[in-house]
Amino acid sequence: MTDSMQQMALDTLGAYFGYTSFRPGQDRMVDAILAGRDALGVMPTGAGKSICYQAPALMLSGITFVVSPLLSLMEDQTRALLAAGARPSYLNSSLTPAQQNTVLKRAREGRYQLMYVAPERLMMSSMLSLLDRVNVSLFAIDEAHCVSVWGHDFRPEYGELELLRTRYPQVPRIALTATADEKTRAEIVGKLL
Repeated sequence: MTDSMQQMALDTLGAYFGYTSFRPGQDRMVDAILAGRDALGVMPTGAGKSICYQAPALMLSGITFVVSPLLSLMEDQTRALLAAGARPSYLNSSLTPAQQNTVLKRAREGRYQLMYVAPERLMMSSMLSLLDRVNVSLFAIDEAHCVSVWGHDFRPEYGELELLRTRYPQVPRIALTATADEKTRAEIVGKLL
């Protein structure tokens, strides 16, 4: 990454999150995304995995789709990003049908920088149709260990996310998890990146 891109990333980090530097590992993830490469981040809980996709999402044109199985995380991160001056949203079952339609309309209009969705939602034909019509800048897949064999029992739709690689090969993907042994890492890379 060029010095100017690194400075832009640091400026974004400071403006939205109040930090003057990235934590160890975050900088490499951000560099990869800004260079258009896929990345796997295995970082302990509390190490700042979300910054790895949020900072680039706020720099890139288009919308970053964040796949998360946790409704509370979607809502908490959306609130925090709104408070920081970003333009995020989430689309999940906690919204009424009218609210969901509003979110989809605004997404088509390019009003969001990030949108949090569950894997089941992202794999719906209506969402794939939306992805075809908007400028997708990044796919961030949280809890990526769920693509492993044991994870299929929890959220089988994680296995379907492999479609993102074939349907949108030009869009970089970042997969994040707090725990993954070598076999699970290989599975994540093989299916998602």
